[in-house]
Amino acid sequence: MILGTLLVLLTSCGEYQQVLKSRDPDYKFQKALEYFNLKEYGKAQTLFDDVASYYKGTERSEDVLCYLARTNMGQKSYTNAADYYAAYIRNYPKGKYIIEARFQMGHCYYLDSPDARLDQEITRKAIDAFTQFVELYPASPYAEQAYTEMGEMYDKLAYKEYLSAKLYYNLGTYLGNNYESCEIIAKNALKDYPSNSYQEELSWLVFTAKYQQMVNSFEEKKIDRARDTQDEYYSFITEFPNSKHRKDADKLFKEIGKVLHD
Repeated sequence: MILGTLLVLLTSCGEYQQVLKSRDPDYKFQKALEYFNLKEYGKAQTLFDDVASYYKGTERSEDVLCYLARTNMGQKSYTNAADYYAAYIRNYPKGKYIIEARFQMGHCYYLDSPDARLDQEITRKAIDAFTQFVELYPASPYAEQAYTEMGEMYDKLAYKEYLSAKLYYNLGTYLGNNYESCEIIAKNALKDYPSNSYQEELSWLVFTAKYQQMVNSFEEKKIDRARDTQDEYYSFITEFPNSKHRKDADKLFKEIGKVLHD
């Protein structure tokens, strides 16, 4: 059985080497399609690369460019795939694969989007690509997936801001009023990403950051800050009446009341 497998592999490799040596671009193109359909994306990509210059300026050039993007996707080389799809969009803005290209460019960025703790340039590229796509093709079969993945990208950006705000909260009064920075970052995230999945946690940070600033404020500012924090409490419980933080929020509310009625 092992010998039979080796013979198949050797025959396959030998056949592929013969295809590579061929000077017939049409033959290479057809074999590239065969390898692509067999999911042998590396072999297919090499052959499409080989014939790309030959077909430049012809009808088949459009096919080659799209398949180069697809073969890179098949190899999970999403940055390269996105670049090929971007090239397709530039060269064939009304081409037969344009809907696929515009969606898949965003999808490639989505798949390549890094952990929230890292730089999010690619995440923003995904959002931009999906935004353009749904504006151009709102009725496309890809539209629902584009909205879903775009929402996930917005969530990731919101989560990055949440992590940053939480970091400032944890720093407290170390080398300054980090609670204020926490409040600003959390508020901006709520404003910039109004439908994100971290709204409750961001709102909780705003409220608790205000509370901590009240606790640590000078006496002449404490009453005003207590009133401001009380207002934030009402906003929080109105928006999230069943929050997992509700008991803690109520405890802090009582402490605010003590400050206001002393």
